[in-house]
Amino acid sequence: MVNYGDRPALERLIGPVKILIDAYLEGRVDEVHLFGNRFVNTMKQDPLHSTIIPIPQTWTTSEGQEVVDAAGPSGAHAWDYLYEPDAKTVLDELLVRYIETFVYQAAVDNIACEQSARMVAMKAASDNAQTIIEELQLIYNKNRQAAITKEISEIVSGAAAV
Repeated sequence: MVNYGDRPALERLIGPVKILIDAYLEGRVDEVHLFGNRFVNTMKQDPLHSTIIPIPQTWTTSEGQEVVDAAGPSGAHAWDYLYEPDAKTVLDELLVRYIETFVYQAAVDNIACEQSARMVAMKAASDNAQTIIEELQLIYNKNRQAAITKEISEIVSGAAAV
């Protein structure tokens, strides 16, 4: 996805996400992956690769630990709930919203990473420009001092000749 601007609107991301979900449900694609950047802080951004569809049964935390689905391999729990509408409809809608939110978060993280990288680059450029200005100021002052010294010695030489 491109051209979503500095402030991506969820409404602009829903269409492409729906196309991906429909392609998966129709069997045209086997998996959908997300590549991007994860914003950690101003000086650190990590590359991101996630499988969006099918939703993984294990997740890796930011510390690198793998978390397994709490339901266990059988998926059985000791409780049961009644859903209105039925559980499948509720889960289908929730999973779509989950995927949309995941993609939105990735887009926002990408923007944060880009802005952070720009800020760091501009800071480095400003620091380099300041260093160059200081070096040029020193060269200018040395040349000005040499010119003044030369002019004074010419005046003194001219006065001594008279």
